Amino acid sequence: MNVKIDESWKKVLKEEFEKPYFENIVHHIKVEKSQGKIIYPPGSLIFNAFNTTPFDKVKVVILGQDPYHGPGQAHGLCFSVQERVTPPPSLVNIFKELHDDVGVRIPVSGNLTRWAQQGVFLLNASLTVRAGEPMSHSKIGWAEFTNTVIKKISELKEHIVFLLWGKFAQEKKLLIDENKHFILNAAHPSPLSVTGFLGCRHFSKTNEYLVKNGIDPIDWAL
Repeated sequence: MNVKIDESWKKVLKEEFEKPYFENIVHHIKVEKSQGKIIYPPGSLIFNAFNTTPFDKVKVVILGQDPYHGPGQAHGLCFSVQERVTPPPSLVNIFKELHDDVGVRIPVSGNLTRWAQQGVFLLNASLTVRAGEPMSHSKIGWAEFTNTVIKKISELKEHIVFLLWGKFAQEKKLLIDENKHFILNAAHPSPLSVTGFLGCRHFSKTNEYLVKNGIDPIDWAL
């Protein structure tokens, strides 16, 4: 597959695209499409996080699990939905915390592209999903790819803020060098665990760390 991905990432991940497991991912998706299955996000948006946030621009990493599986929602940025789509419950809770933490008004749109353009890398562990079937592509090889992405960021960059929300994201901590980077943990913003998320103040803490290290802070307003 000719992966349409920003050149900076292509350079860093060149070897991954040539490995058998990545060929298996491509084959798996092609087979499912040939069977009439609907895959989200659309092909052109699978690597949207990489294309919106080039490798050399990454300042913050937010980890999600897999794309939204409803029509018109997913567009390759974790937790984000396309314009004119009602923000899902987890995103509503993220916006509540954002408002309480840094005073940003709660946005109407759930599209987080503006964060991504400023260096917030919105990475899902799986980059695709079958329509209506959450986690349906979690075992096809994406984890190997995205784990490598996290390791490369950790190895090749410094002073990155990693926001790990929920147990799944926190398991990725082992891939990150804590001596070079800043890791913030909280419960997942899902309604099922939100009491452990609200009050985490991750948005202000992120900016405090960036400024302390001479890096421009994120304007969280959307």
